[in-house]
Amino acid sequence: MTHKKSVTVLGAGISGLATAYWLKKEGLEVKILEVKSEPGGAMETFRQDGFLVDFGPNSGLETTPLIRQLVNEVGLSDEMIYASEISNKRFILRNNRLYALPTSASVFFKTKLFSIKGKLRLFGEPFIGKSSDGYYQSIAEFVQRRLGQEFLDYAIDPFVSGVFAGDPHKLSVKSAFPKLYRLEEIYGGLVKGMIKGARERKKRAEESKQSAKMFSFTNGMQTFPKAIAQELNNNILYECRVQSVERRDNQWRVTYEFSGKIQETLSDIVLSTVPAYVTSKIFGSLDENLIQHLEDIYYPPVMVLYLGFNKKDIGLPLDGFGFLIPSKEKKNFLGAIWSSTIFPNRCDDDKAAFTLFVGGARSSQLFDTDKQILVQNALNEFKEIMKINADPVFLQERIWQKAIPQYNLGYIEHENYFDKFEKENPGIFLGGNYRGGISVGDCVKNSETVFNKIKKNTIDHG
Repeated sequence: MTHKKSVTVLGAGISGLATAYWLKKEGLEVKILEVKSEPGGAMETFRQDGFLVDFGPNSGLETTPLIRQLVNEVGLSDEMIYASEISNKRFILRNNRLYALPTSASVFFKTKLFSIKGKLRLFGEPFIGKSSDGYYQSIAEFVQRRLGQEFLDYAIDPFVSGVFAGDPHKLSVKSAFPKLYRLEEIYGGLVKGMIKGARERKKRAEESKQSAKMFSFTNGMQTFPKAIAQELNNNILYECRVQSVERRDNQWRVTYEFSGKIQETLSDIVLSTVPAYVTSKIFGSLDENLIQHLEDIYYPPVMVLYLGFNKKDIGLPLDGFGFLIPSKEKKNFLGAIWSSTIFPNRCDDDKAAFTLFVGGARSSQLFDTDKQILVQNALNEFKEIMKINADPVFLQERIWQKAIPQYNLGYIEHENYFDKFEKENPGIFLGGNYRGGISVGDCVKNSETVFNKIKKNTIDHG
């Protein structure tokens, strides 16, 4: 670096914190502005009545060595925990019964989750050619063409709801599942690509999301951003609401409200990691077209319903990660994670903790219903599936009005425009989970990518 540059980071979620951490290590002057009173963004953890509740991400996948590096450097090595072996088993609801997702060829042939016709259809995948639709192809179209309708209905549809709270008929396969899309584009098919792609990942020291270890922390996921924030403690200003970013000579002026007063700070570089719909208001004066692109990114509402029961009242064995519900089953919730089975320390030994998800892109209309009715409907269905005849001993809910950004069809146009905007406004960088992936692993990996872009910018314009 030719001389010390100043960076203002908007947002103290995992994306902003991780990038700020790398920048501070590099010797840049970093200031983080966060609207909430604590770090973490969507990562929210709290303890109550003996239950440990994660209202945001319940876990992460260790898809990049950067995660372990960051964990070690911020002193969390002893608190990082991995999912229990038993949680490798995942269930899908079909005709009101739970079926384990097959994890091997022998189990696949025996499972009753898929019909004989559906199983035979998968054998045709290596002989399916490439699509001519390119970028403008939904994950539903992609899977139906390559793997058949039944696999879409009872594997991909619930998986998409579980990860994105999304609608497979709207999500872009290129933008939402780039690695899946790449298998077809580069290798000509999924089976061929999975074999050859595994070799490439090995060279890059990366793990696929199918084989990567699932992790959390003894005291929940918010432990991670809090530890990073501790390293950046003097660099973070909480409870401040950013109003605008404007050019001022060769720097950027960030105006924000803090303690009831309007204040401003000047910096060479501004990195925004706040949600797209917030970013649109902050940068609107710089580019009117940017506003439209940012506001076109849909964030569906999702309710997280956390339940605790006495173990003795549960009629099914808790021998897995949880279950997902295909839209064909027409339930009032998307699925349930068996939180206390996956990680220890989530509740007392005689209790069991569960996290349910309600709403999402495919059933956002549910929020037209009274909240208590919505909770009760989901609770009743969950109890029926799990063969529970007692009421929960613990219940908490959290509604995210705008939950997870949807990489829907046409998202590539947004991505291209964001790149154009950054080029036309040197020193401005747009980050966060609406760019480059929504998972914790994606956010950490992208934090290094953004750090390198900023580092290059300081050299080029230093």
